[in-house]
Amino acid sequence: MTEQGSISYADSARRTIRMEASAVACLEERIGEEFNRACQLLLHVQGRIIVTGMGKSGHIARKIAATLASTGSPAFFVHPGEASHGDMGMITAQDTLIALSNSGAVPEVLTLLPLLKRLNVPLVSMTGCPDSTLATASDVHLNTGVDTEACPLDLAPTSSTTTALVMGDALAIALLEARGFTADDFAFSHPGGTLGRKLLLKVNDVMKTGEDIPIVTADRLLSEALLEISNKGMGMTTVVGENGRITGVFTDGDLRRTLDARIDINATAIGQLISTGAKTVSPDMLAASALRIMEENEISSLVVLDDAGNLEGVVHLKDLLHADIA
Repeated sequence: MTEQGSISYADSARRTIRMEASAVACLEERIGEEFNRACQLLLHVQGRIIVTGMGKSGHIARKIAATLASTGSPAFFVHPGEASHGDMGMITAQDTLIALSNSGAVPEVLTLLPLLKRLNVPLVSMTGCPDSTLATASDVHLNTGVDTEACPLDLAPTSSTTTALVMGDALAIALLEARGFTADDFAFSHPGGTLGRKLLLKVNDVMKTGEDIPIVTADRLLSEALLEISNKGMGMTTVVGENGRITGVFTDGDLRRTLDARIDINATAIGQLISTGAKTVSPDMLAASALRIMEENEISSLVVLDDAGNLEGVVHLKDLLHADIA
């Protein structure tokens, strides 16, 4: 496809992707002591992480602040222009600031430097010019420079904003791991929508309990167990011993194998036919984790046991699908 017979859209796109991928790949060799120092400053900040930048760098700074905040590092964006007209009051001596500027010379950011020094606020900068005013004034400088922008005029910020974004992600994930940030922590920051449901919903929110649990004792006939499977509609039944503790399960798959063996369903106790290796989960496990277990083992139900090994319920694949977490 061409425009006026001269430009291939696909070729242009491929060239852009190659250039930006190459620029990102170069970042890896720059990760060293400066990156470690930046992480130490950000990890031990007593206040908040303030992220700032002007123009396209400002857009990237907003995203970095949002990523930090959602992964356990309290952060927010401050516009450098607005900071000079009152918003500087949002920055305290307990904070640490990350400043983005490819040139390292954008006036709106440089104007803040004397104020930051007066507050003794640690400064981490991301620039493409290690000798720039911003870089040399920083406590830590992270080089996000590129040889050339993906823009054929080498003017529009493209590769340089991509490298800054990736460096921000690298900081956020390094801090996440250092904090021991968990899925439950992540869920607290993402309570809404499908993501929230996946992270907040527990097995005990969707499992079948009480009379809805398919359950028979091991001495019941297979024919009676089949009625329980049919009545409860889960394609399986739990099997318990005289003490009420689970001894195994009997599934549709077990039934097919039983019928192939021509076993008399009216004369055989279910306890002789059960599968003893049933997959079990705890009621406080994330429902999304239960779904992953089902997928990995190619099964459609899981037995739910409490900490003492007592039968609490059964969770079925269709329950998870109805909860919209698949």
